[in-house]
Amino acid sequence: MRNVMTWAFALLLSVPLLAHAAAATPHQVVEDTSVRVMEVLNANRELYKQDSNAFLDGLNEVLDPVVDFRGIARSVMTVRYSRSASDEQMDRFIDTFKRSMVEFYGNALLEFDSGNITVLPPAKGSQQSDERASVDMEVRANNGNVYPVTYTMTNIDGQWMVRNVIVEGINIGLLFRDQFAQAMQTHRNNLDAVIDNWGSVVAESREVVEKETGE
Repeated sequence: MRNVMTWAFALLLSVPLLAHAAAATPHQVVEDTSVRVMEVLNANRELYKQDSNAFLDGLNEVLDPVVDFRGIARSVMTVRYSRSASDEQMDRFIDTFKRSMVEFYGNALLEFDSGNITVLPPAKGSQQSDERASVDMEVRANNGNVYPVTYTMTNIDGQWMVRNVIVEGINIGLLFRDQFAQAMQTHRNNLDAVIDNWGSVVAESREVVEKETGE
């Protein structure tokens, strides 16, 4: 349950508030997110528990403009596979990617209604360039457990967007990339089959995280 909840935070807390994202620094984007997302979640918690479609629609409305899902999808696919994917396949993979994450980790996030979220001060070298930066966060649960999260941010046309997440030292983007490559081998390079079965790939990735962290 611990890692499921942590992944849920990694998913949902990577949503900057659109009104401030373009002008904010990477740290301000994440800090504002940690407050505003929980406000929205708390206001709709009971609705989202009862209506999974409302939960999915609510997340997508906020996520789509501010998370670089297309960049994430291409990174997970790698150039080897993304360059041969059609626009329809890429769009379908992005949609499936988002939906699977919400379905697997959304319920765990909804159950989290206490604790403390702290965005750590910028470390030396955290902004590697004008286009790339990292932001560290600690999520402290009510039972005292601390979950470290690091966001990789990318600057796209003046707006900082989330490109990757590292949870308890595990690079989620790299993990998904490895799982995607394995799925392509399993399905004999049938991209449509991999997209259709992406939910099971996400489940396998979650099991890998739980095994590596000893949970």
